[in-house]
Amino acid sequence: MTIRSRPSMLAIVAAMTLLGGCAALEQRGSRAPMPDSSAQLVDNAGANRGRVDVFRNSGGLRLEVVARGFNVGTYGMHIHAVGRCDGPDFTTAGPHWNPTGSQHGRDNPLGAHRGDLPNLVVEPGMIGQVTVSIPATALTGADGLLDSDGAALVIHAQPDDLKTDPTGNSGGRIVCGVFSAK
Repeated sequence: MTIRSRPSMLAIVAAMTLLGGCAALEQRGSRAPMPDSSAQLVDNAGANRGRVDVFRNSGGLRLEVVARGFNVGTYGMHIHAVGRCDGPDFTTAGPHWNPTGSQHGRDNPLGAHRGDLPNLVVEPGMIGQVTVSIPATALTGADGLLDSDGAALVIHAQPDDLKTDPTGNSGGRIVCGVFSAK
């Protein structure tokens, strides 16, 4: 009897420990910050191609981009000035978001505007992921991301050369998502 009760007691203690660990993980996951804005990315056929979440922080905005269904390669990525993504070419998203009136390109000595983002790089066997900070930028208001006509994130067919005004020679618009407030 004593031999049987020990394994039972050990099994109970192990199960309680395991359940306690699961509860701690579940509780920790529920504390993840909710985005202040997000955009569902779609291609010109309407297929889901990923998501962008926007978080406010003390220095401005942080964007977390997850893009799927892309071939291996490098793609230009920009915030566009209008919150519309009508296919097939997404021109309704307007030009790059540029509330400061700057030129295009992080490597342009006369740039960059707020819509300039780094290229999205997709490596073999991976999805495209990038986190971007946009300093000194508000989410709402006249010069904010979510101004009166909104904004959209657009992924282009080619890499952005990071210097050529106005588009970085990044090619056609292949994926688009409209930012919405939470």
